[in-house]
Amino acid sequence: MRWRGRRESSNVRDVRNDGGGFPGFPGGRGGTFRIPVGGPRQASGGGMGCGTLIIIGVVLWFLGINPLTILGGLGGGLGGGLGPSITPNTSAPRIDPRAGTNGREDEMKKFVATIVGSTEEVWTGIFKQYGKQYPLPELVLFSDGIRSACGMASSASGPFYCPGDKKVYIDLAFYKQLAQQFGAPGDFAQAYVLAHEVGHHVQNIIGVLPEFNRMRQSLGKLEVNQMSVKVELQADCFAGVWGHYVQQEGWLEAGDLDEALNAAVQIGDDAIQKRTQGYVVPDAFNHGTSEQRHYWFRRGFESGRIESCDTFNANNL
Repeated sequence: MRWRGRRESSNVRDVRNDGGGFPGFPGGRGGTFRIPVGGPRQASGGGMGCGTLIIIGVVLWFLGINPLTILGGLGGGLGGGLGPSITPNTSAPRIDPRAGTNGREDEMKKFVATIVGSTEEVWTGIFKQYGKQYPLPELVLFSDGIRSACGMASSASGPFYCPGDKKVYIDLAFYKQLAQQFGAPGDFAQAYVLAHEVGHHVQNIIGVLPEFNRMRQSLGKLEVNQMSVKVELQADCFAGVWGHYVQQEGWLEAGDLDEALNAAVQIGDDAIQKRTQGYVVPDAFNHGTSEQRHYWFRRGFESGRIESCDTFNANNL
């Protein structure tokens, strides 16, 4: 990625040297929405069923879009194509966030601040198209453990978004895990992780997550998992929408798209289950299969339209 020299977000808080981490797993008010790492987790929360039209209605009316446009499959908006992407981008730096207290670690901090800055610009522009304001989220960098408005979290939980305080949390050591354990190296793969969590922030602002968390209270575990998949895949699609715009702005190099698509495949529920337990339990899926995650990220990337991210009424889910 051509990210160096671009604007860094000022909404990044680094508490890695503050101490006072709180080991545990995300939980508490509102639930967290995170990249799966194969360990214990609390369901991301939410539900669908008869409430599908309620969620879609909240989203569309907030943005000033006629719900009949999407529900009838007639969505319009900006289009976009894909450039060639054939081989992995081996020229991108492979940064070990544990390498030291400055130098390469500082570069990783600059990288994530730049990616967040880009998401701020993209989503501010998209919201402006609909006459709305985009409240900027904060990115919190932590080590080992941290307490959020959603409860306690450890690094083992992976990156997550807490709707209770509208913040994205990440231990940068996750990127080493992403490359080595999941086989998903590359700077655009790392950027996809952040863009996915920012996608949850967008869902929170436009009303998807509040409605999701309200409805989950009356649903069983299987229903919650099924609807959690739809929420997570929409966040993947929103990440793809962001990717569409940075491609237009000249950020991407040959192979970058493949890095993100590979990451989406490697963190699919089926891939993680096969890797961690040797077999697949579809009823336990809560983020989507490798195929689904690949499809929805690419769908957003190719279209650049939030209207293309209606996972709630998709026939293939």
